[in-house]
Amino acid sequence: MTLDSFFEKFDLFADAPGAVAKMRELVLELAVQGKLSEQQMFDAEDPTWLKVSEQLDGVPEVSAHEVEPPFQIPSCWTWTTLDRLGDTKPRNDAPDSARSSFTPMTLIPADYGQSARHEERPWGEVKKGYTHFRNGDVVMAKITPCFENGKSAVMNGLTGGFGAGTTELHVFRKSGDDVLPEFVLIYLKTRGFITRGIPRMTGSAGQKRVPSDYFARSPFPLPPLAEQKRIVAKVDELMALCDQLETQQQERQARHTALARASLSRFADAPTPANLDFIFHPSYDITPADLRKSILTLAVQGKLVPQDPNDELAEGLIAESDADGNRDQGVEKIPSSWALSPLREVAAEIVDCPHSTPKWTDSGKICVRTSQFKPGFLDLTGTKFVSEQTFEERVQRLRPQENDILYSREGGILGIACRVPATTELCLGQRMMLIRVGNWLSSAYLELVLNAPLITEIARMQTTGGAAPRVNVSTVKSYPIPVPPLAEQRRIVVKVDQLMALVDKLETQLAANRAAAANLLSALVAELTTQE
Repeated sequence: MTLDSFFEKFDLFADAPGAVAKMRELVLELAVQGKLSEQQMFDAEDPTWLKVSEQLDGVPEVSAHEVEPPFQIPSCWTWTTLDRLGDTKPRNDAPDSARSSFTPMTLIPADYGQSARHEERPWGEVKKGYTHFRNGDVVMAKITPCFENGKSAVMNGLTGGFGAGTTELHVFRKSGDDVLPEFVLIYLKTRGFITRGIPRMTGSAGQKRVPSDYFARSPFPLPPLAEQKRIVAKVDELMALCDQLETQQQERQARHTALARASLSRFADAPTPANLDFIFHPSYDITPADLRKSILTLAVQGKLVPQDPNDELAEGLIAESDADGNRDQGVEKIPSSWALSPLREVAAEIVDCPHSTPKWTDSGKICVRTSQFKPGFLDLTGTKFVSEQTFEERVQRLRPQENDILYSREGGILGIACRVPATTELCLGQRMMLIRVGNWLSSAYLELVLNAPLITEIARMQTTGGAAPRVNVSTVKSYPIPVPPLAEQRRIVVKVDQLMALVDKLETQLAANRAAAANLLSALVAELTTQE
């Protein structure tokens, strides 16, 4: 396979995470391995190149660590080191009054193809205590995380032709015309050079640096000058193509996002099977999370299943017209056969957890934690236990039973509701509440209401506690609960389960597509980087 055909197959792996970034990395790696352009024998026979290769003797003077060349190169190339090709600690000599450039780390680019920027300063202000460079020098960040991010550049357009910058730079200044600074830059930006340098970094965490020895004396692959020029031109051409592909991806993503929002809006206005098909259209790129939110929102607005005039109405609950106090909490119009009531009116029991940290034991009774809460189910993997005595103390207020609702009102998963599963005896840990439904409410229906954006947005907006956000018990008890007739609640739960199963299937398919694209991309990259 050629690199051109690789680009032609882009649509096959465009869904792979970071596909364009991977292509850019591949271009750079192939460039320095001699696989990006064909070798031409007259380059190797050029008298100037023969003299250079003879002087370098074809053997790199590696560091004291005896670093071996990391890959094979064409027979007409030679391995050398940057310190044999130029000065890796250059200094400038100019009058203090001369205008010059100053470049802090923030102005050194990480991406290939971007130029370093600079500020104008008198040379006398920056000549001491900073790193020197001039036009044509190659600079590379040596400190973490700038090195890992690929911050490096060929310095050009400097005021007065020279300048200084952050002390966290290594600098290469060529001593002859046998190496192009742009080719050196390509090598410094390869993922391979960066990856091999990371374990060589020294210093404390957050202040690790690439030693000058790695920069100056690592094996450097040197092609004949004419081939360097062809490689740089080819890299620039392919990077421009990567830019085009990235722009196309962004434009396609923008179109898909607009279509996704339109299809969600269409389904919300008329949740028919036909409009449901629009939501699951593969071209619309609607996220599973957005789909789940949309389904729950429609469910609590009475738009997911038709109303049946024969359904028995909920009696004794606050009518919609009497619940105007909830209008500022985002409650939309609900069907006339529904009621709108605060949670405290439709729940038989609402209790908060004991305000003490349980003492864990190796075995015993299950004590649940909020980290086990998932929207719609309780994850009992990683269960922790308490003693019989602790268990009895923690269930004094209300002993949890099947289909009671556990609600997380504090911490990182604030606002998650899940039901107590069958035949599971448990007590409450910290930062949670226990809710038992009344006669006019289905436990499964209340669970989906509490997980719907209608309630989760109220929870998010009415938290207290600053760094440890929580919802007050009084706020939870005041949540506005749309209450359909009990028969309709059951129909809603069935429909939501059906739709959520479709979303789960879609999510699985999306993950499979991404994995397949990533595997294809990896296989194609491997084929290109290992071919002779």
